[in-house]
Amino acid sequence: MAQPTTETHPPAPALPSGIAALPGPIAAFDVGGTAIKAGLVHPDGRITHRSASPTPKSASDPAGAVIAHVAERAAGMPEPVGLGLIVPGIVDDARGVGVVSANLGWRNAQFRDPLAAKTGLPVGFTHDVTAAAMAEARFGAAQEEATFAIIVIGTGIAAGLFVADSPHRGNGYAGEIGHTIIDPAGPPCPCGAQGCLEQFASAAAIARRYNARSGNRATGAKDVLRAKAGGDAIAAQVWQEAIYALAAGLRQLATSLAPGVIVIGGGLQLAGEELFAPLRAAVAETFTIYPVPSIVPARCGPDAGLLGSAIIGAQAVTG
Repeated sequence: MAQPTTETHPPAPALPSGIAALPGPIAAFDVGGTAIKAGLVHPDGRITHRSASPTPKSASDPAGAVIAHVAERAAGMPEPVGLGLIVPGIVDDARGVGVVSANLGWRNAQFRDPLAAKTGLPVGFTHDVTAAAMAEARFGAAQEEATFAIIVIGTGIAAGLFVADSPHRGNGYAGEIGHTIIDPAGPPCPCGAQGCLEQFASAAAIARRYNARSGNRATGAKDVLRAKAGGDAIAAQVWQEAIYALAAGLRQLATSLAPGVIVIGGGLQLAGEELFAPLRAAVAETFTIYPVPSIVPARCGPDAGLLGSAIIGAQAVTG
């Protein structure tokens, strides 16, 4: 098994009272398409025992591989009182089930109960972007909004939705904006459709589309941006196509939800104004009678998932 790398980040913001009142820390885990982030979130807001490990892959039991990995890492954390686990894809929070993950390969996989059995801890389980939205709602970019969306753009694209101060999950199916169809004749998606948003605008898709056209070997969107800054016309075209696709997806979301703010998080957020300036302009161009929502970067940064995971882990402890 690959060894985790240790991450260093600034101190976490003050945590909500549901965590601060706990008798001990929460073992928090954020499962991504390429890596699993882990940390021990303490009642005073500190995050210790940070690590980032490659997400384990198993053709026969992808969920089981993740559960085993998380249980092993949790065993190395001192005296957690609960555990939070967040995963991508379609998630049934009530049953503790990962319904489907197009990128990681599980179908109707039990997570919460097997992990609780392995660790002996109360386990909170939810969708990764819902957890990030909880963090932004509590102490991030959406504290002043009752209805908002957070879009996390990384290996895939997904949204966390809050309506009237409450997360809207739709039995696990709400917020899968990455599978909004942008171009019916576009590239196939692992979900089975064609032309989904995340086939144009995810960080992985930006690199993949650039490599296919240029013959280069960009490993991520940051390499494409670097090429664009150096005058590469193919990189500029791929980036602009991603911006237009993302604007189209946000328009569909905004005309349905009417959020006061759309928060952008995930790896692509690190592009800064290279992302936000053209995206705001493209969104404004497509709106007519609808109010244009504010489009802002997430404030919790790389800790959003761990903080959200700690929130749902604390809920499992307190019942």
